[in-house]
Amino acid sequence: MSDNSILQKLDGLVGRFDEVSTLITDPSVIADQKRYVRLTKEYKELERLVSARKKYIQTLGNIEEAKDILSGEQDIEMRKLASEELDKSQQNLPEIEEEIKLLLIPVDPEDGKNAIVEIRGGAGGDEAAIFAGDLFRMYSKYCEIKGWSLSISSCNEGTSGGFKEIIFTVTGDHVYGTLKYESGVHRVQRVPQTETQGRVHTSAATVAILPEADEFDVEINEGEIKWDTFRSSGAGGQNVNKVESGVRLRYVWKNPNTGVAEEILIECTETRDQPKNKERALSRLRSFIYDKERRKYIDDIALKRKTMVSTGDRSAKIRTYNYPQGRITDHRINYTIYNLSAFMNGDIQNCIDHLIVAENAERIKESEL
Repeated sequence: MSDNSILQKLDGLVGRFDEVSTLITDPSVIADQKRYVRLTKEYKELERLVSARKKYIQTLGNIEEAKDILSGEQDIEMRKLASEELDKSQQNLPEIEEEIKLLLIPVDPEDGKNAIVEIRGGAGGDEAAIFAGDLFRMYSKYCEIKGWSLSISSCNEGTSGGFKEIIFTVTGDHVYGTLKYESGVHRVQRVPQTETQGRVHTSAATVAILPEADEFDVEINEGEIKWDTFRSSGAGGQNVNKVESGVRLRYVWKNPNTGVAEEILIECTETRDQPKNKERALSRLRSFIYDKERRKYIDDIALKRKTMVSTGDRSAKIRTYNYPQGRITDHRINYTIYNLSAFMNGDIQNCIDHLIVAENAERIKESEL
């Protein structure tokens, strides 16, 4: 991609940036919250591009100025400074161009959202539940490192430890855009606690990462929601939180992609405050419906790509944790490391970074930048 074509693309966005800057201060736009939220997100994306454009133009200018000095200046000190500036700017230019290429690619609008994470023990019985518990601990540690907050919505303990199922919300900066790479089947190879012969078994747990839907993202007729409440010692007593004021909602929803109606059942026992539990159950309902409705969009992207990093089939095996060898392998990008202990303590950023790089390479190739 030539310098001029980069500038042409950037120059075409300046007018839109000015337009959006004016719109988000318009009282009529502010009153339309759905439109205001959409425009605010667009403003932030355009602001990054306008800032990158300014830096790019400045770097190109520095190169031209330094070349002019070197071609006409006789002063040794001035020539030395110009030479240093030329080297520095020419080294920075490809980096800035790559940054701009990525910014010019349409981003997933969900990346900035919080995430709802669901972990379920799969094949392997008690060992699968224990592994699901290990994954929850791994993500909890990672959230601590990132400075994100984590709140459990519901969980069901395994008979030998861990969880048959645990659902929690992660709140922070760019959560979904980071954690979405974790969706899929995670496989573990190790000697289970319940194994008396010392044999290595293979078990699995599934991880689903959903973007937390905003109130404006989906339409729900709250009058059609059926609510039940319970104490932990009564119905729903298997929830590990052992708290009162649990809530259960039932909602019949028609999938616009398939036309099939289905009943959605959601429980929340996170707090001792029933209104808060209702609010969080509603949030999960919105996110569940939103995720279902956007699957067609996700599947369409999957058909266009030869390899999938963050939007592939959730039933696909994405990673193996081999305890005897201390090895983790991410099968999507053939990434293998031997720091299992640190990884299970939340040190997963390096793997996520490799996945981000792989997906960005795909996106640049798709966009033919």
